[in-house]
Amino acid sequence: MKSARNKTIVLSDEEKTKYLEKCITLSGFCDTTVDCTVKGDVFKVAKKLKKESVDLLIVDPPYNMNKNFGGYKFGKKSDNEYAEFTRNWIEALIPALKKNASVYVCCDWKSGMIIGNILAEYFIIRSRISWQREKGRGAKDNWKNGMEDIWYCVLSDEFTFNLSKVKVRRKVLAPYKENGVAKDWFVTEKGKFRDTCPSNFWDDVTVPYWSMSENTPHPTQKPEKLIAKLVLASSNEGDLVLDPFAGSGTTAVVAKKLNRKYIAIEQNKDYCALTQKRLEMADSDSSIQGYDGVFMERNSR
Repeated sequence: MKSARNKTIVLSDEEKTKYLEKCITLSGFCDTTVDCTVKGDVFKVAKKLKKESVDLLIVDPPYNMNKNFGGYKFGKKSDNEYAEFTRNWIEALIPALKKNASVYVCCDWKSGMIIGNILAEYFIIRSRISWQREKGRGAKDNWKNGMEDIWYCVLSDEFTFNLSKVKVRRKVLAPYKENGVAKDWFVTEKGKFRDTCPSNFWDDVTVPYWSMSENTPHPTQKPEKLIAKLVLASSNEGDLVLDPFAGSGTTAVVAKKLNRKYIAIEQNKDYCALTQKRLEMADSDSSIQGYDGVFMERNSR
């Protein structure tokens, strides 16, 4: 039994069956299908994706560690084996990308060293984002691992980047005036602020936890606010966003909330059902916790 304050989305067996029926299987998927959760293996589904149709690819692959994803166990591989795994999904998905598409790939510091080298063979790497998870297991003889990375890549020199959509609003501690007029800052009822260009270090994101309505039992769920930054920066309304390792569906949910089309591919039936539940919830609540039209620096409200 959950406490009244625990908002984690947990499905009954009946609900799992109900929402799984709303998903598409490999046999029912075709190259014109969008706004869907596809239950299937990414390497098989990729063959049916429409060529040059995807505007934004957000990939959160299994990191190179032993992990149980709802019964599906991903085993730690050698560096060469993990590099081959990475190269395989890249080559499977590249044909579906538009020439001006953007690509974001999530990783930790270990898998990131392998993934980054492989990405450089296929894409133009523009940056590596580091975001503070706020969680992490302490260690007696090492620094606590409280960070994760996201590689940002493009296929060509033509790409979408909506700077104005992802600026960070910060409090002005020492406001500067020019000829008696505020320079690069403005006044609100809550204080003096300025909108600044975002860096590749993000410390304003919180990993989903039990009292957040977006939380699910998925062990590596990404925050909606984190994905919202990627979607807003590198796509426009009506664009198609693809997530080939969808998990509990955060990317698809955020894409829907921000008026993008989406395809979520996931092989675990329970996570597919969770994705469909969350997509249904988005029909009545399109809010994204921590984002209300602007990204605020941590603790600045």
